[in-house]
Amino acid sequence: MSEKEKRVAQQPSSPAAGAAATKPKKKSKGAPAPQKTPPRMLPPFKVLLHNDDVNTPQHVVKTIVELTHLNEQDAKLRTEEADKTGVALLLVTHKERAELYRDQFSSKGLTVTIEPAE
Repeated sequence: MSEKEKRVAQQPSSPAAGAAATKPKKKSKGAPAPQKTPPRMLPPFKVLLHNDDVNTPQHVVKTIVELTHLNEQDAKLRTEEADKTGVALLLVTHKERAELYRDQFSSKGLTVTIEPAE
């Protein structure tokens, strides 16, 4: 028998032979898992349509219906209000969506601003 064969024959033949020993995980005592807080509502922002002398009422109504959830009747009411008073509240939403509406209306040639709804 060679030296190598003698060494192999002398090693214990257990299933974990040659495997690294692992320690059981200890359960931590005292520090409870952090509580998840429920998501908070985002602060509301008004989306305001401003009157201008450039766009036709038909274009304004069509754009409002195209970009928002408002139907044609509600869009006409908002357009008339902006024409008579200079500004009309289109909708209230969170800041990021309000900014998106502002940019989309601007791309269609309409003036829309946003402000906190308080």
